[in-house]
Amino acid sequence: MYEAIVFLPLLGAVIAGAIALIGARNRLPGADPPPPDDHASSHVGESHGHAAPSLHGAHAVAHESHHEEEPTEPPAAGSRAAELITSTLLVITCVLSWYAFFDVGFGGHDARVPMFSFITFADLKADWALRVDSLTAVMLVVVTTISSLVHIYSIGYMEEDPYRPRFFAYLSFFTFAMLMLVTADNLVQLFFGWEGVGLASYLLIGFWFHKPEANAAAIKAFIVNRVGDFGFSLGIFAVFYLTGAVDFDTIFAQAPGLVGKSLHFLSWDFDALTVVCLLLFMGAMGKSAQFGLHTWLPDAMEGPTPVSALIHAATMVTAGVFMVARLSPLFELSPTAAAFVTFIGATTAIFAATVGLVQNDIKRIVAYSTCSQLGYMFVAMGVGAYSVGMFHLFTHAFFKALLFLGSGSVILAMHHEQDIRKMGGLWRKIPFTYGVMVVGTLALTGFPFTAGYFSKDKIIEAAAAGTNPMASYGFIMTVAAAALTSFYSWRLIFKTFHGAPHDQHHYEGAHESPMVMLVPLALLAIGSIAAGWPFLSIFTGHDVEGFFRESLKFGPDNKILEAMEQLPLYISLTPTVMMIIGFLVAYQFYIRRPDLPEALARDQAVLYRFLLNKWYFDEIYDFLFVRPAMWLGRLFWKGGDGFVIDGFGPDGVSSRVLDVTRNVVRLQTGYLYHYAFAMLIGVAAFITWFMFSGAHG
Repeated sequence: MYEAIVFLPLLGAVIAGAIALIGARNRLPGADPPPPDDHASSHVGESHGHAAPSLHGAHAVAHESHHEEEPTEPPAAGSRAAELITSTLLVITCVLSWYAFFDVGFGGHDARVPMFSFITFADLKADWALRVDSLTAVMLVVVTTISSLVHIYSIGYMEEDPYRPRFFAYLSFFTFAMLMLVTADNLVQLFFGWEGVGLASYLLIGFWFHKPEANAAAIKAFIVNRVGDFGFSLGIFAVFYLTGAVDFDTIFAQAPGLVGKSLHFLSWDFDALTVVCLLLFMGAMGKSAQFGLHTWLPDAMEGPTPVSALIHAATMVTAGVFMVARLSPLFELSPTAAAFVTFIGATTAIFAATVGLVQNDIKRIVAYSTCSQLGYMFVAMGVGAYSVGMFHLFTHAFFKALLFLGSGSVILAMHHEQDIRKMGGLWRKIPFTYGVMVVGTLALTGFPFTAGYFSKDKIIEAAAAGTNPMASYGFIMTVAAAALTSFYSWRLIFKTFHGAPHDQHHYEGAHESPMVMLVPLALLAIGSIAAGWPFLSIFTGHDVEGFFRESLKFGPDNKILEAMEQLPLYISLTPTVMMIIGFLVAYQFYIRRPDLPEALARDQAVLYRFLLNKWYFDEIYDFLFVRPAMWLGRLFWKGGDGFVIDGFGPDGVSSRVLDVTRNVVRLQTGYLYHYAFAMLIGVAAFITWFMFSGAHG
């Protein structure tokens, strides 16, 4: 069964990929593909060329062009077959995953399924095996449920795209890579899945490769993740150096013996476990878009909306959270690393929430919300509440995928418009989408008895009960972020669905999405409510130990779950109060007094620019890293390759020989008097030399 769960998506990717290749060969037999038509390439998906924000007065306006053209080429042959095959296989995988969830989690039937010997070299031995425990079962449910619904939703959303087989092949390949990651039995296998989802992310973000913005976003995601993965790979090397193994069972068994050991580097000695955990967490920072390595996530919205829902809301970005939970036996033994995880998570939560306040692209608002919620999860991991962090990962998958796919429905209704300032009044035109978006917003903001209420509030309680040096900071930042989250979430709802329409033409043509898109939205809306209370006890209550067993490690001094139950009532009520405050302020700003935001932006122009430009991280990185790298590359290109190698190397020598021979050839004119004149000059030179040499003699 577990082999089927992992490899059925790969089978779908292979089939869809074969269909895409055959279709490409039939379409262009033996010929190079024609250059893309810039005027016709914008018909697929969200055609929005984001220019750099330019400030006019107090407002920064991102100049965007939204238009749609009719497709210039028919769908690839076999598109419907690729959609149905990949979606069917994902639904089967989803059903099997839910069965595994109950069988492993509640039945206690953990499994290790050997596949084959992967790497055997000297002391390094890495077998390919599927590790299925309760932690894996939770991730299997999250990945396959969201992926299957995204596949079905994409049938409607990508209907006009002529390259659907390629798109569905990428989607299924991503799902396979993510499943390999969460079922990994050792660090090498986990790294394989880790890099696989990075590759799939690059392909899906840049799916519309004819758009320069999509290409730039794909490259940016790939490079930023390589920074984190460099630290992750160093962490794996360090673990192997210290333990002589890469499989989890051996590493965890030897972890207590690493306490107090040092790593000597240059002239310094570092605590071994702290170095290992920080390096491994560096990989999580890149993959899960944490503060400092977060810049790729908002730009990744250039991919199709289903990609945003699958990769950058529910699955890939949670890989870092899963990795920290999987390696909880190591982080439990490194208080310094745990405090750092808490600090980064709390900083990310508040940073992304502040930036989300002023964004105008509907998908980027949700993207910054994702970034902020991932910060919440890492706060829980840092204070030792691993099951609580996994609970929020579980619930967040449903309501965040709902918000992304709901945004896609809005984008289709608005003729691929994404600027919420050009929307308004849409609840009359697309009432079903409005309803499910409100459900997703309620869950995100922590409205009582929704899924987000149970999981996010528990994280804030865990931060309040935490004992590491950064726990108090985590509590303050997550509470503040809760108010900001409520504000920007309701801002999105009010500006999109309420008030007067700002684009009458698009408003008049707005209509509800097809049923193949609405059904996944309905199921995700149900999950945004039902994924909370029924699972509360196994993630945060007395059943945690019985459900997760050995898949999560709570040290003997880790009493975080018990401490959460003893918190005063006002701590538990704080997140709800913050949610209400955020809602009331948003209502005042965008329903009762819609002139207030403009006036506030004028009065606080510096702060507005700071938030709108995302704390200037892109500009700072451009100045510190991008421009120096470009200058260095140009220097090596022009100076090293062009001037030195081409000028003085083999190319330069051959060029000089050719120059000399060309000039010598010009002397051969064929005229007798030219040769006679040359001979006369030679004789004169010889006589002169002879005379002077004889005189000296």
